[in-house]
Amino acid sequence: MLKLSSWKHLRIPFSFYLLPVFIFALAFTPNHNPERLLIVFVALHLFLYPSSNGYNSYFDKDEKSIGGLKNPPKVTKGLYYLSLLFFVVALFLGSLINWAFVSMLLVYSLVSMAYSHPSIRLKKYAYLSWITAGIFQGFFTFVMCYAGLSDFGWEVFSKPHVVIPGLLTSIMLLGSYPLTQVYQHEEDSKRGDQTLSLKLGIKGTFLFSSVWFLVAGIAFGTFFFSRNQDWAFYGFLLAMLPVILYFLVWFRFIQKDQKEYANYTWAMWMNRISALALNVFFAWYFLENTQILQVF
Repeated sequence: MLKLSSWKHLRIPFSFYLLPVFIFALAFTPNHNPERLLIVFVALHLFLYPSSNGYNSYFDKDEKSIGGLKNPPKVTKGLYYLSLLFFVVALFLGSLINWAFVSMLLVYSLVSMAYSHPSIRLKKYAYLSWITAGIFQGFFTFVMCYAGLSDFGWEVFSKPHVVIPGLLTSIMLLGSYPLTQVYQHEEDSKRGDQTLSLKLGIKGTFLFSSVWFLVAGIAFGTFFFSRNQDWAFYGFLLAMLPVILYFLVWFRFIQKDQKEYANYTWAMWMNRISALALNVFFAWYFLENTQILQVF
């Protein structure tokens, strides 16, 4: 467990790409508490997500680039035990909130384990893995964060004011997720993993994602306008501008040479730009929305 290779596979900095969901959930949390905020953040971003990364890396045994690691080292049994240790710590931290939150962390982890474990391996199924990743990294995580930050239980999954913004995060992830697979076609096909990007092809993946990005823009616009938050929609469009521009430039190069540009570097820059843009936007939205809530 102490080997540097095992810690690399945890890919802790990669949690930055999932931070927008946490910040968006924070914007709707009615009961701000610094202690709960810290516990939920640490449990998810420093332990639960890294645990998931390490666990899936152990069973995938990738030899080529994966998200957050351009040259992944060989996995060892120590990585398996380290990922489980991080999983246990995440559950312990969750218990400091409430047991409902612990059970949500457990559900998320079990689904994540099923993604790569050979006995189930959701990754083999193109549309099932796509939907599962979109729902659990988006909607489920949003509601889980809201519950933990507010000290609530499973009842929040029935609240429209929580469910609707949670679904918005899933819509966005359903568009971006296939793009993270465009440089892994060769290795996925060797393992027999029929990912959605592999099924669609590289150009098909870009066209598919562009449709979902359009749907996400319409969905966020409808949501913000329904709340009389026109300012938020225009801020969202401004934040998305560099993401869309990068996407279009990348797609332009892909049309010229798929093998040359459907690679790890281009995909990771897409992740970095979108994560940075969304983190900034949701942080700004959190500050503005909090002031509005305080007025009322």
